[in-house]
Amino acid sequence: MSPTPAKPGGAHHPARRAVLRGAFTAAVVTGTGAALLPLLGREPSTAARPAPGPAPEGARPAVEQFAETYRGREIRGTPVVVPAAAPDGDRAALSAVPATEVRIDGRPLHVMRRADGTYLSDVTHYESFPTLLETARAAVDELGPTARLAPAAAHRM
Repeated sequence: MSPTPAKPGGAHHPARRAVLRGAFTAAVVTGTGAALLPLLGREPSTAARPAPGPAPEGARPAVEQFAETYRGREIRGTPVVVPAAAPDGDRAALSAVPATEVRIDGRPLHVMRRADGTYLSDVTHYESFPTLLETARAAVDELGPTARLAPAAAHRM
């Protein structure tokens, strides 16, 4: 058998590796785009939006407020207003976002909201809870009868 003759005019075919790499890249980009499409700012349909007016029975309020003594500790959740800037940084379009500050024995408990709507705290950061009150109670359970939260750290620049 003789070697295959050269292509007329010096035509060059891409190497198999380059073709496979291009196909793989296209597949990854297409798959990532399809996975992120629901998250990229699509407006929910009007059927999925809640009807305006009072919240239905059993719905969780936007801002929780509570004060109780749990296992000898004072737990308090008070509403606060957190300023939120406009996306383009326009100071005239500043708005306020309602939130709840949670304190145990007068010291702040850092609480974070997860994407699924549950909460976790610095004390119980491996568990999440459906309400801020349950998050504060779990922190008290974890702290025990004598441990206290550290004082709030001053952030300096």
